[in-house]
Amino acid sequence: MKKKIDGRADIVKTQIAESIRTKELFLDEVFIRKILKVSDLLAGAIRKKHRVFLCGNGGSAADCQHWAAEMTGRFLKERRAIGFVSLTTNTSEITAIGNDYSFDTVFSRQVEGLGEKGDILICISTSGKSKNLLSAAETAKKTGMKVISLTGKSTNPMSRKADIEISVPAGQTPRIQEGHSLIMHLLCYLVEENLFAPKSC
Repeated sequence: MKKKIDGRADIVKTQIAESIRTKELFLDEVFIRKILKVSDLLAGAIRKKHRVFLCGNGGSAADCQHWAAEMTGRFLKERRAIGFVSLTTNTSEITAIGNDYSFDTVFSRQVEGLGEKGDILICISTSGKSKNLLSAAETAKKTGMKVISLTGKSTNPMSRKADIEISVPAGQTPRIQEGHSLIMHLLCYLVEENLFAPKSC
């Protein structure tokens, strides 16, 4: 006799279907052009020996560390390391800045000390409202850096501060985070291909 499936299976199916529907919206031509534009910006900066800094809070902080690991390590290709730096990893630095100044400045102080003209700052935020990211973006712009934001679908302060914003067309935090993960992997792939694909004769 076939065992009856757990009644919670419908919940699982619904969550999976919602995630798929969100990602299907990425097939929009405008969205794809934006991904390509960001990948070209990243590859261009890396060619000129500039660095890419990443900042975010909570799950987005984990995304920053994941992204930096893919680029300083490897994504799919065997190649030289790429200068991606997550600003979320040094707990002594973050707690010192937060304690001596405020949590709102934990990333902007690092950008001020490490960032240079021509570098890129990527701010990852599901809400686009985090004060420490907005402060970091402002400092980056003053330094002469380009700012890229990954946010959710609603118009938000972070997307308005960015030179290029990529918004996941979803309202729920889990769907936005899943979208950010896919965007990150797309950009890893495109940057590696741009910089390290074999040149045709």
